[in-house]
Order: sequence, then C-alpha cells, then structure tokens
Amino acid sequence: MSAEAADREAATSSRPCTPPQTCWFEFLLEESLLEKHLRKPCPDPAPVQLIVQFLEQASKPSVNEQNQVQPPPDNKRNRILKLLALKVAAHLKWDLDILEKSLSVPVLNMLLNELLCISKVPPGTKHVDMDLATLPATTAMAILLYNRWAIRTIVQSSFPVKQAKPGPPQLSVMNQMQQEKELTENILKVLKEQASDSILVLEAALTLNKDLYVHTMRTLDLLAMEPGVVNGETESSPAGLKIKTEEMQCQVCYDLGTAYFQQGSANSAIYEKAREKFFRTKELISEIGSLSLHCTIDEKRLAGYCQACNVLVPSSDSTSQQLTPYSQVHICLRSGNYQEVIKIFIEDNLTFSLPVQFRQSVLRELFQKAQQGSEALDEICFKVCACNTVRDILEGRTISVQFNQLFLTPNKEKIDFLLEVCSRSINLEKASDSLKGNMAAFLKNVCLGLEDLQYVFMISSHELFITLLKDEERKLLIDQMRKRCPRVNLCIKPVTSFYDIPASASVNIGQLEHQLILSVDPWRIRQILIELHGMTSERQFWTVSNKWEVPSVYSGVILGIKDSLTRDLVYILMAKGLHCSTVKDFSHAKQLFAACLELVTEFSPKLRQVMLNEMLLLDIHTHEAGTGQSGERPPSDLISRVRGYLEMRLPDIPLRQVIAEECVAFMLNWRENEYLTLQVPAFLLQSNPYVKLGQLLAATCKELPGPKESRRTAKDLWEVVVQICSVSSQHKRGSDGRVSLIKQRESTLGIMYRSELLSFIKKLREPLVLTIILSLFVKLHNVREDIVNDITAEHISIWPSSIPNLQSVDFEAVAITVKELVRYALAINPGNHSWLLIQADSYFATNQYSAALHYYLQAGAVCSDFFNKTVPPDVYTDQVAILCQFLREIDYKTAFKSLQEQNSHDAMDSYYDYIWDVTILEYLTYLHHKRGETDKRQIAIKAIGQTELNASNPEEVLQLAAQRRKKKFLQAMAKLYF
Repeated sequence: MSAEAADREAATSSRPCTPPQTCWFEFLLEESLLEKHLRKPCPDPAPVQLIVQFLEQASKPSVNEQNQVQPPPDNKRNRILKLLALKVAAHLKWDLDILEKSLSVPVLNMLLNELLCISKVPPGTKHVDMDLATLPATTAMAILLYNRWAIRTIVQSSFPVKQAKPGPPQLSVMNQMQQEKELTENILKVLKEQASDSILVLEAALTLNKDLYVHTMRTLDLLAMEPGVVNGETESSPAGLKIKTEEMQCQVCYDLGTAYFQQGSANSAIYEKAREKFFRTKELISEIGSLSLHCTIDEKRLAGYCQACNVLVPSSDSTSQQLTPYSQVHICLRSGNYQEVIKIFIEDNLTFSLPVQFRQSVLRELFQKAQQGSEALDEICFKVCACNTVRDILEGRTISVQFNQLFLTPNKEKIDFLLEVCSRSINLEKASDSLKGNMAAFLKNVCLGLEDLQYVFMISSHELFITLLKDEERKLLIDQMRKRCPRVNLCIKPVTSFYDIPASASVNIGQLEHQLILSVDPWRIRQILIELHGMTSERQFWTVSNKWEVPSVYSGVILGIKDSLTRDLVYILMAKGLHCSTVKDFSHAKQLFAACLELVTEFSPKLRQVMLNEMLLLDIHTHEAGTGQSGERPPSDLISRVRGYLEMRLPDIPLRQVIAEECVAFMLNWRENEYLTLQVPAFLLQSNPYVKLGQLLAATCKELPGPKESRRTAKDLWEVVVQICSVSSQHKRGSDGRVSLIKQRESTLGIMYRSELLSFIKKLREPLVLTIILSLFVKLHNVREDIVNDITAEHISIWPSSIPNLQSVDFEAVAITVKELVRYALAINPGNHSWLLIQADSYFATNQYSAALHYYLQAGAVCSDFFNKTVPPDVYTDQVAILCQFLREIDYKTAFKSLQEQNSHDAMDSYYDYIWDVTILEYLTYLHHKRGETDKRQIAIKAIGQTELNASNPEEVLQLAAQRRKKKFLQAMAKLYF
C-alpha cells in the first residue's frame, strides 16, 4: 500500500460511522464508501441527489485574494467530485429515463459533457465529423448517449408542461429558479441549433454492426488511476458494460422516431420517416425481447406513436387494408373536407368504433381554428358537436356544456341538421329499447328547452319523434307546451307546409316590427306576422317600412287579397325579394320568392304566374352576375323558360316591362339569333316592341356578311330607330290668326320611347349587336346638314344615307345618345378600337382636341400592342402637324401651314427626333433660319444629318427608320395621356 493510501486508510478509520448531515458528500469522497452506500437497499441520499451535489460542488466558482469571482479550479478535489458523479451515473447503467426524470437539463448536460471528456472525445470537434466505426467502443457509446439525450430533450421541450403551484415567495429561491430557467433555455437553444447534426450521428449509428460498451464504475476507476489505459483496460481489449447492437439500434430508432414525429408538424412528409423508425423499433423489440436490461422502451407510448403514424401516413402497400376511420378523419381535417368528417362521425354513431376522447379532440381542434378567425368553421363546430352529443346520449351520457352553448340560439338549419343526425344514428329495426329510450328522452328535452314553438313543431312532427314517442307521451308534451303558451292553438298532427307553422309567444309590437324590417328569412317573417296579427287586427303591416316597394302592376292584385295576414305576407315577401335581387343578394331573393310562390299557389293562379315570371328574371340575373361573366352559356332549361315567357298568352296576368326587356336582351347576348329571326311567333312582333326590336337586331347581325342590296332588315331597323328619335310639334293659333310653335315633344309614333330604347340597349353585352347599334346612331348623327366633321364607325355603310324629313329628328337627343352609348360600350370593353375611334371622333367633332387625341392614341395602342406593331392605316386620319407623316401620301401643305402657326412653337423642337420625312425637316430648318432661331435650327439640322435618313439608303432602311420613329413618337405621346 502506498503512503497516500495508508494516510487515507487512517483517516477513514478515524471518521465516525454516520457522517454529519451537512457534509455527507465530503464523507463519500472515498470511492469505496460510495460503492457501499450505493449498494444499500434504499440509499439516502438517493443516487441522483448525489450526482447533483457532486456536480454542484465541483462547479462552484472560487474567489481570489482581490475578492474576484473565478471559474471553478481544476484541482484534485473537483476532479474526484466529477468522477464520483460519473460513477453514480454508471451505477444507474446510464439509463436516460431515470436521469432525465430526476436531473435538470443543466445538470445532465454537465454530466454528459464530463462523460465525453473522460471518454477522450476531443473538445470542439463536431460529433458528425467523427467515424463511429473507427472509434473505441466506449467513446462511440458516449457520443451516442449525448446525442440521444440532445434529441430527447428537444422533443420533451415541445410538450406542454403543467406549472407547479408556487409556494411562499422567497427571493433567493426565485433568483435560483430564474437562473436555472435561463441556463436551460440557453442549452436548449444550442441543442436545437445542433439538432440536424445529432440526427445524422444517430442515423450513422444504425449502420454499425458491432457491439458497444458503456463505462462502469470499474472502468472509470481504471481511467482515473492509470493514464495509459484508454477507454478500457487496454487500447485493444474492450471493457465496460456490453450493449448489444440490436439493443443500441432499438433505442436509437425510437429516439429518432420521436424526433421525426415532432418535426412532422412543420413538414408532413417527415412523418413517413417517423413511421419507418417506430415500426423498425417494434421489429427490434420482438427480436431482443421486451425484458432487455439495457433497452427500456415504453411500449404503450410506442404503440400510440405507431397508431398516429398510420393515421398521418397511411400505408401505400396495395395489400394493406382500407383506411381506418382515424386515417380518414385526419386526411379530411388536413384537406379541409369537414363535411366528410361529419359523415364519418354520423356513421360512427351506429358502430361506436371511434373513442369518445378522439371525437372530442377533433372538436377541440376545430374550436381552436374557429377562435383563430375562421368564422366559416362555426357551423362545422356545431355540426360536429351535434354528432358527438347524439353519440353521448345513445351511450347514456349527459349532454355536454358545449352543445348547450352552441344551441342557445337555435334556427331552422340547426334543427334540421340535428334531426338528420338523430335519424341516421339509430337503426329503429335493430336498436335496443335502451337506445330508443335514450333518443326519445333527448328529443323531448330538446323540445322542452325551446322557446320558439315553430322549432318545437319541427321536431314533434318529425317521423323519428312520432315513431319513438307514444301517443300519450306526445299529448303530455303538447299539454306542457300549451301551459307555457295558452294563447296559441296547438295541433298534434305533423306539420308539413310552410303556411301551417304556428306562431310563438308574443313580444313587444315595436320589437317585432323592427325584426320584421331586418329579417330576410321567410319562415321568420311569417312567424312575426302571425305574432303581430295576434296582437292587433287594425294594422296593415305591409306599410311598416317605406322601403318596401312592389311594382304598381302587382300591388293592385296583392292588396286585393281579403285575408289581412296573407296580404301582408305576400306583399312583404315580394318586396323583400325584389330588394334582395336589386342588391344582388340572389340567394335570399330566391328563398323569399320560393316561399311566396308556395303561398300564392294555394289561392291565386294569377299571382302564381307573377311569381314564376319574377323567378325567371331572378335566374337570368343570377346567371349573368355569376358564370355568365366568364362566358359560360346558360343552361338550356333557362333558355327554354325565356322562350316560354316571350310566347306566353295568358290573359289578365300583370306583366312588368323590364322582364320582357331582360328576356330579349338575354337572347341577343347569348346569340339566339335563329330563334329571334325565324321562330318567334308573329303575334309577338305586333304585341311586344322589345321582341320586334330584338328580331330586327338579330336579323341585321345575321345578314351582315351578305351583299348590300340584301340588307332589307337594316333598312327596317333604321326606320324604327328614326321614328323613335323623332319629335312632334304642337302649334297654337293666336288672336291675330297667326300660328305659333309652342313646343316639341317626343313622338308617340315609335314602338317605344327613346329613354326605353336606351335602357334596353344598356342591357346588351354582345359586341356585334352593340357595334350595329352604335353605327346606326353614328350614321343618324352624321346625316344632319350642319355637321362639319363626320364620326366614323364600323358597318356604317349598311344604313341609308339620308332622311326624307330631317326636321322631324331630334338631333340633339341623337348626339346625347351617341355619347351615352359609346360610354356604356367602352365600360363593357375598354379595348375595342372601333368604339374608341367613335369616342375620339365625337370629341374631335366638338373641338375637344386633347380628349380626342387621348382616344386616338388609345385606339392605336390597343390594336398595335402599344405601338410595337404597325397601326392599321385606317385608324389615324387626322391631318394635323406631325401626324401628316402618317398618311400614305404626306400632306405637306397642311404640315407646313401647321408649322407656321404661332401656337406650335413651345417645345416643338423636342419632337424633331420623331420626324422621318426629310422635306419636313428641311422646311423646319428654313423656318427657324427665317425666324432667327439658331438653336432650333441646329436641332433640325442634326435630325436631318442622321445617316439612316439619307435619301440614298435602300427603301428597306428608310422604311425601318420611319417605323422606328413612328413607334417612339406614339409611345411618347401615349405616356403623356395614359
């Protein structure tokens, strides 16, 4: 025995057998005493407490003579303390489950770093860069332990932690806890930064095909005592606790699986990796057995992970079974197919295969999404909650608070859905009496909880309710409801008609009238009117709001209804439906019109046809505002109904003019020209002016490709429009016998008034029809005698060139109509160059040159890809200044005259680069010389001197130079106006 050992033995023999409580770790500094202590059945303090104390003492900072805090000294005592902490961990067989449960993250981080240090892992070296296959077995195992712990700690930090209840506040304790929290966060930050490297290290470990060893108390002693021994008894012979390859791989696979599963929330594709690792873990457990000493896997937790992976990543194996309900629900939730989730839950109410906890977790997830701002999920939450509630009551559980909260404000849709779920959740032929009793009790309780008897009777009249409850029970329920509302006469028979639903309890008349104004639910409107009529019979409630307007052709028939309730209901339903249609709320308009149609069908064939006509108009508007905007043709059924309306010959049916307008415009817009020209009945042409006008427009469009002499219908259309635009004069004979003109008024000889024609045209969208009408009015505008500048238009040649009686035409009204029509046409299609030219010519004809130039440029831009292509030669016909170059034969006379004008001087020289005609440039040089404008003369000379304008150049070069300058000039002009 050495002298040092002898001294230690003497010191040990002089110590008391039981150490003082305050210095037990000093007492255990002797290794042999530590081993004896750890072999006790219930050692006190426990091994993990020893680790904490050893490492705390070893990491205590020191204070120098200047009272400055220094890092812990690397002395013999601290090295022994760290070694003892490692030996205690070795005694626990480096079981991470035990160590993680009892040690904080900072302490376990320090312990594993000491293990790396004593295992000769070079500090600062990345583990991912080390080849595990070539390292000593204990070194490789130390690296695996550290990286397994790193991954496990990251995964554990992602779980929610229940906060412990704080005790009495102590400043020192609170400071210590805060320091530990900050230290833990810093360590976690580093671990997360290195997470990808740790995963690579563990993946590399799965390729090892050798057993590994982990340090024991004995090997740690050898390392401390004999520096020559590295990671074992010698360099070549393994030492320590043997860990079989399968055991190591099993632990690593499981830890990798948890890491991948945690990452899957950000990238669902990674769930496939997690699935692979967990299923490999199951295979390895079956190989090594679940009683392995060195492989401790929580098999219940593993089974949960596997089940979750099956849901998240269904097997692609063609031989695998069909998707489980779990998988189906998860896939639907991920894709947002909530209706399918509801369907699965309803089907599960028959089989009871999904656990209640799982269904509740789905509802919680939907509630969270709804609270984050997805208002559309509110209805889904109610439906899923209703499915879960029906499942609960079938199994004898109480109704959840969530359902009661969601059912605080019932409506027809909620009641309908609840009844549907109840009906589909029970098989009356096979269900036990217990299930039937639970369902019946639930429906009764729902009825008793409702205040609105409209909803009570929706349930009590349902087939399921009638089947489950006996006659006596239903009568008893009705008696209970009668006591709650003695005024209302309740019937037990099923309610099937909109008109037969009874009223609910009365409330204040003012509140009801307010609700009546706001409501667009036909069932609720009828309910409110029943309430109001039950309170007073003296009021006419269709007058409550002055916003309720019904066309005069209908109001006489409606107000002639004798029953006051029916009269109010029909009037209000129609007024609200028309208003909803006007504001493009087509869904509510359809509901209101459908309810009104059902109501009037019972007593008035005349009003029934009125409602059918209005519903046709609504369907036209719905199509035009919806799929019609993208060019999708209307369904053939709608076209047939439009034809049916036009051909209708029912006497005494009130008709709105606008419906005929819309129907004819609809046929023109969707190019039903064949029907309008050949199939429309002759009587319609005489009785319906819009059909007559539509027939002429359709026939003119159809005949356009033919020779000029065959365009008879164009002449007929011209005459009809001329007559519409004519005026009649009124005269008065004075006392002196002379006749004086009093005033002119719109002629009544036309098939309609000009305002009606304009209103009809503004319902058209078909480009060819609009072009025909525009050209007709342009021609009518041009025939007046005082016109200096004609307006040009496409197809203008098909119209007659004169009018026998010019004085009869209201040309001012024609000019206004041209402006309104071209403005409307450009709103439909701002890129139609022929319409843009009409607008430009209109401004030019009224001396508005700036506006005219704007539209000329726009017309040129749209038909030349913003002047990147050649503008068609018929687009620009102005003979003003620099535009004279655009003519096929350059108009030098006009150009020179324009250049001499005084108002052309400002900044004119900035456009010289755009002139390609040398004659014009030479004239400019002469003009500036004559005026003494030296600077401008030099600019003109410089422009002439460009080589590409040399007259000796080939024709192709000159043309290219002209085209380039045209393009640059027009683009520069366009930038000034657009």
